[in-house]
Amino acid sequence: MAKQADLHESLKYYFGFDTFKGEQEEIIRTLMKGKNVFVLMPTGGGKSMCYQLPAILMEGTAIVISPLIALMKNQVDAIKYISEEDNLAHFINSSLNKASIEQVKQDVMSGKTKLLYVAPESLTKEDNVEFLKSIKISFYAIDEAHCISEWGHDFRPEYRRIRPIINDIGVAPVIALTATATDKVRTDIKKNLGILDAVEFKSSFNRPNLYYEVRSKTKDINKDIIKFIKQHSGKSGIIYCMSRKKVEELADILKANDIKAAAYHAGMDNAVRNTTQDAFINEDIDVIVATIAFGMGIDKPDVRYVIHYDIPKSLEGYYQETGRAGRDGGEGRCIAYYTHKDLYRLEKFLEGKPVAEQDIGRQLIRETAAYCETSVCRRKILLHYFGEAYDKDNCGQCDNCLNPKKKVEAQQYLVLALKAILATKENFKLDYIVDFLRGKESETLLAHKHDTLEEFGSGEDVEVSMWNAILAQAQLSGYLEKEVENYGILKVTKEGKKYLKNPTSFMVVEDSDYDGDYEDMEEGGQSVADETLYAMLLSLRKKIAKQYDVPPYVVFQDISLEAMTTLYPITVEEMMNIPGVGAGKAKRYGKDFCELIKQYCDENEIERPTDIRVRTVANKSKVKVSIIHGIDHQIDLEEIAKSNGIGFDELLDELEAIVYSGTKINIDYFLEEELDEDCIDEIYEYFRTSDTDDLDTAVKNIEGDYDDEVIRLVRIKFISEMAN
Repeated sequence: MAKQADLHESLKYYFGFDTFKGEQEEIIRTLMKGKNVFVLMPTGGGKSMCYQLPAILMEGTAIVISPLIALMKNQVDAIKYISEEDNLAHFINSSLNKASIEQVKQDVMSGKTKLLYVAPESLTKEDNVEFLKSIKISFYAIDEAHCISEWGHDFRPEYRRIRPIINDIGVAPVIALTATATDKVRTDIKKNLGILDAVEFKSSFNRPNLYYEVRSKTKDINKDIIKFIKQHSGKSGIIYCMSRKKVEELADILKANDIKAAAYHAGMDNAVRNTTQDAFINEDIDVIVATIAFGMGIDKPDVRYVIHYDIPKSLEGYYQETGRAGRDGGEGRCIAYYTHKDLYRLEKFLEGKPVAEQDIGRQLIRETAAYCETSVCRRKILLHYFGEAYDKDNCGQCDNCLNPKKKVEAQQYLVLALKAILATKENFKLDYIVDFLRGKESETLLAHKHDTLEEFGSGEDVEVSMWNAILAQAQLSGYLEKEVENYGILKVTKEGKKYLKNPTSFMVVEDSDYDGDYEDMEEGGQSVADETLYAMLLSLRKKIAKQYDVPPYVVFQDISLEAMTTLYPITVEEMMNIPGVGAGKAKRYGKDFCELIKQYCDENEIERPTDIRVRTVANKSKVKVSIIHGIDHQIDLEEIAKSNGIGFDELLDELEAIVYSGTKINIDYFLEEELDEDCIDEIYEYFRTSDTDDLDTAVKNIEGDYDDEVIRLVRIKFISEMAN
């Protein structure tokens, strides 16, 4: 083992730094003494140095267990640059073939390799366990250690097996490292790794260079993001989305608008992901669009902004993802888009999971929602969540502090809240307490007979958003505490009980309402921006419908006309950027509409939007292409749905999007197998003579007992034949 006095010389020799950062030196010295270590250090704090330098200096090979294949590759590449040898660090994971793995093992056996990165899945393989038993191991480093805990933001069951495998391979010191962990998660990690005796190092979670902002998620989100990126042209950024589909769609939209962007998610081929990662690090592309679930493993110090298109399922996840910005201490802007609809989607993902896991998940989602909706300093909220106090009244680096709302006196309401929590025996969560204060007679509340208590309904005149703000800010002030590990039950602290005896001024700001008008484009979400033009477009649509002898909605849907009142398309090419308008429709019907809009703009001296002209991409995703291909080959629709991993309802959604945008398909082969010819004719005739294609209206007016699916299928046939 190297002399510890040589640490500074080694730091300079291998990494080029004159001094250690924060507690790095003490962490390294403790590990090199053979002790177990637990490191809680924010992203950008220099966690990797805590195991890389001692691994180089100590006898044997350090086993680094990491869940991120991308980060492994990145760190191994970085270590190769500091050494004259290419084999100082290696990794073993699913991206390597057998020959490459054998080469890695040879280098390790020869003593040349000091760091071996292993994915937890690879660690469990029998041949890898047998191999590791045969080598000298200096220590085990567990990176992203929060993955061990069910309360962590990225729980992975395979992390629970690490300790038994270490015992099997051979005991050596363990260093566990994470960027995000509450007290509950920290205890969980140490217990599961069998290192309750670990020397603990906890750094501040405050990242002073990061700016935090939450924006309302509206239908203009793509335009807003494009505008932001163009204002920060040439800077590196990461955008997180909830689904792989949204990742690919957004990346395509950014590229169509001359932004150097690429998609990055777990469903992509390893080679493609590696190429994309290298392009981002080498600044050949500026923006990476990634899934929240995957967790980017890119160690790039100069990411200047992190955008959350969808909110993540926990504040820990949010903190870690925003932590990828400004790791060099420079500018780092963290923008999150939020709407209540995102909460419903996240909660939907919990369905079917064990009840305890659902309760944990909902509590974590509630914490994220509270962060988004608060009007208090966002830095204060984040740090409080991790058990760290932030004493400044204004951080100057978040939207709430830069644009403070007016505070109101809430002394009497805080007293009511504290009394309510004590009256219900400090055994309930925030939502329950708010219902109790507002006098809402829920089933649970009535079952506990809390409607008979004197305090029930004592705050019925106060809005829910204000009660949320009072209870959240009471926690920040130390009057309340939330037992996160007990699903968010509220307890009155000693300070809170003192406050009840001697109430003083308590100023609060009401939470913001982010129930915006955001909808996915396929779900609608447009609105009429120019009523006069809209009326003219309706009239023209009716006239053209008569010429073609089709119902007006067959020409263009209302959503398309509404979009025209905002974007004012005056060419067929621009018309193709309107939701629900494909190339076929634009060419068939678009000319007259473009002429009318151009004339209207000229006569009324309307300045068409030119600041950001968002170019959309052809609405034919891989799924849509696969569906069309399947129909061309007359494959059963149920089989097409199954092969694309979607439900039958989702298939019908896709088919409707295809035909409404102007693509012709022929599903007669399926209809004729499933339905009587007279039934098809009856439903078809209804749509031919109806003024609306609304499904609910059709169900009410079509004679016969037809379910929604049947009517939708015939409507798809009708639109395909009449509109395209």
